[in-house]
Parts: sequence; C-alpha cells; structure tokens
Amino acid sequence: MSTMNISLPDTLKSFVDEQVNKRGYGTSSEYVRELIRKDQDRQQLRSLLLAGAATAPASTADASYFEALRERVRNTTNGTSKA
Repeated sequence: MSTMNISLPDTLKSFVDEQVNKRGYGTSSEYVRELIRKDQDRQQLRSLLLAGAATAPASTADASYFEALRERVRNTTNGTSKA
C-alpha cells in the first residue's frame, strides 16, 4: 500500500477527527479511503447515466410501458418472477 501525506487547515482536521470518532472509523486514513471510494462510485454512476442519456430509447415510455413495469414488480414481489 502506498502512503500519501496531506496538509489540512485546523478546521478540516478537526472535522475529520470528529467524523472518525462519530462514525467508528479506526483512523483518519480509513475515513479518507471511504470518501475516495464514494467519489469513485459517484463518478462511475455519472458516467453510466451520461451514457444512458446519450442512448436512443428502445421504446416509448407511455402508459402501457409503465403498466408492464408495474406488472413485473408485482410478479417479482409475489415470488413469481417471469424473467
């Protein structure tokens, strides 16, 4: 594992220390790693959303489309998934 040192103003250092204590992290490094993972996830989700937005719709999202979705959810919820 690599090491990275960062400098923080006292107010940010206090905030990090507070979060470590409140949220049960063992160290400030664990907290920062979690923040970085969440940012990676956010960026991946953003990329997927942008890719989806750039894709032409496969079908029209009309009343029958949403009714079919509701039916799939009902079937899945009742344990009778037809997938």
